[in-house]
Amino acid sequence: MAEIVQQRIEDRIPELEQLERIGLFTKKEVKSIIKRAMALEYKLHRLIVNKEDFIAYIQYEINILELIKKRRAHIHYHFKREEIEYPIIHRINSIFRRATNKWKDDVQLWLSHVAFSKKWATKSQISKVFSAMLAIHPDKPALWLMAAKSELEDRNSSESARHLFLRALRFHPNNKKVYQEYFRMELLHCEKLRKQKEELEKAEMDLGEYEFSPEILSGKLAEVVYKDGTGKIKEAEFVISLLNVAAIFDFTKELQGFILQDLQTNYTDDSLTWDFMAKRELEAPGAGEELQSAKGRASEINRREERCCQVYEEGIQSTNTEPMWTCYVAFCLERLKRKTNVQELKEKRQERLLSVLRRAHDSSLLKEDYYKTWLQILLSSGDAEGAACVAMGATQRYSQSVSMWSLSLQTLMQLGSGDMGRFFQDALTHVNPKESLPLWQLHVQWCVANQNPEETEAVFKRGLLSAVAAVAMEIKEHYLDWSYSSGGYKKAMKTFTSLQENRPLSKAFFTRMIEIEKEQETPKMNHLRDYYERALQEFGTSDDDLWLKYIQEELGPLGQPENCGKIHWRAMKFLEGESVERFISKYTLLQTGHIS
Repeated sequence: MAEIVQQRIEDRIPELEQLERIGLFTKKEVKSIIKRAMALEYKLHRLIVNKEDFIAYIQYEINILELIKKRRAHIHYHFKREEIEYPIIHRINSIFRRATNKWKDDVQLWLSHVAFSKKWATKSQISKVFSAMLAIHPDKPALWLMAAKSELEDRNSSESARHLFLRALRFHPNNKKVYQEYFRMELLHCEKLRKQKEELEKAEMDLGEYEFSPEILSGKLAEVVYKDGTGKIKEAEFVISLLNVAAIFDFTKELQGFILQDLQTNYTDDSLTWDFMAKRELEAPGAGEELQSAKGRASEINRREERCCQVYEEGIQSTNTEPMWTCYVAFCLERLKRKTNVQELKEKRQERLLSVLRRAHDSSLLKEDYYKTWLQILLSSGDAEGAACVAMGATQRYSQSVSMWSLSLQTLMQLGSGDMGRFFQDALTHVNPKESLPLWQLHVQWCVANQNPEETEAVFKRGLLSAVAAVAMEIKEHYLDWSYSSGGYKKAMKTFTSLQENRPLSKAFFTRMIEIEKEQETPKMNHLRDYYERALQEFGTSDDDLWLKYIQEELGPLGQPENCGKIHWRAMKFLEGESVERFISKYTLLQTGHIS
């Protein structure tokens, strides 16, 4: 090991002598570099090596390169790069290779080598790194794309990039992203050739020795990629993505027409096709003479939107599905959200949206999310009857959806519907009891505000019988609160006494009763102790805060401080796990006066 390290240090001597001779580094700095490099080399030759040691060595060498670069600029000396920088770069590449051979699965390490090669190494070195990386990680499409992009941009080699894309497709024959980027690369290559031809023609040079095939110049290679991709991936979304790529280039009118024809012929059963075709109508050329006034522009926009709707209507006739209606509704909603000062256009958009929502609902194909939008529009326009009708229809369409019932019940509560009790009963019958808590909360809220005490209490008692722990616990808390607000302290006491043995119980149920007791003119300490003791029976093994509050209560004006020691002893005995440590630290802060 020592011989290898010594040899590698000796290999550095020529470059270090040059650095000292031309004044980039002092003799002292050179000695420091040798000492540091030797320490780093020894770390790489231990029996058990760490990745971090390799990274530290690489970073040290890169820092030296950066320092050399700065000092060259400072003294304006730009010679002898082959004798100084090149050996350092070669050494860093060698360390990277040793590291990636040992930790082949570390993609980030490979990418660090790529980044270094791009900044400091030759272009051929970048290709070698990518080639070695792809041999180990052929299963990662993103790495193939990076390699192809590097060949195209860094080496200006369309041929190498094409070769990489073809290899990538052998490993990932159905990967959309690979096909999209391959398609884009062929169009970029085509664009580059067209520019070269144009520049040669401008310079009036003889084109005889250059071959510019008309087929390649018109994008036929990209068309081959398109046909191959769509032969394997038969999705409208994929076809549209390639069409959008082609639309970036101004020479692809023929190719765009071919793709568009394919889309309209073979993908009419997909809602995305109709959505794309409809939105194209917004960009279609229109009349120019009317566009001087705001009203004229609004009129033209309305005409275009009507043409879009005609395409959507054709789509509905062709494929009457929920995704198709979703696209139609989303388009109408997006147009309504656009700002306009022309009231007539705004009203027309709202009318169009409401009509589409109604028809989608009547077809039982309206997505759940859009009912909220529909109700908001109806309520804001003052159509209470329509909103109530939609709310009821929504719950029939999505009878098991808690969010749908919540939205509809809130709407009916807002409208002051008279038969709310039955609606709540229907809701709780249809939804999964485990998800019913939001409905119980609404039910209680409505009862407290609108029902007489007997009916409200009956609802609370029904809620207490729920087999779902979360519902039963929350109902207890609301029941206690309502008892206090409607019947005062005595009723709250009665409710608490009747429920305190009725599990499941929440901490909030006990703390609320403690708060109620403390709100009285003359709170009784023996009652507070009873509430704390009962709460600690339930939560004493895990809740350190409850023990601390009990101690604070005894330290207060109503308590007996001499009881604190006993409570502390019990807390230490009952608490388990991390809660013991939390209790000790909080109790110490309490004793030192840092919490009160």
